[in-house]
Amino acid sequence: MYATSPAESVHALDPEALAAPGITFWTARSDEETLLGCVALKRLAADHAELKSMRTATAARRRGVGAALLDHVLARARERGHVRVSLETGVEDYFAPARTLYLSRGFTECPPFEGYGLDPNSVFLTLEL
Repeated sequence: MYATSPAESVHALDPEALAAPGITFWTARSDEETLLGCVALKRLAADHAELKSMRTATAARRRGVGAALLDHVLARARERGHVRVSLETGVEDYFAPARTLYLSRGFTECPPFEGYGLDPNSVFLTLEL
């Protein structure tokens, strides 16, 4: 993320943080076990979770991997009793496909949440499940 966003606006989790309690991490792989993408869900409260570190490998883009990961994580959030999922993503053109995907699933813009502050490089989205 440091290649596409200013350092002060990078909110991606590193591998150690992805292994912390309250975070579940999934990967999508091809039949050959090639990594296609990943996503994490961070529990913020019993009813609220945050979508974190969703990425699709460059070679897997435009193949539905991101949509499949998003649908999977939203289904798991519902199963866990969350009634809302929120996320932070970038405003740069690089993030436009991700924003389009989130909006297509019903996410809407919201104010910063759970410790985030206003940031001209970030957009905050939420979805009531």
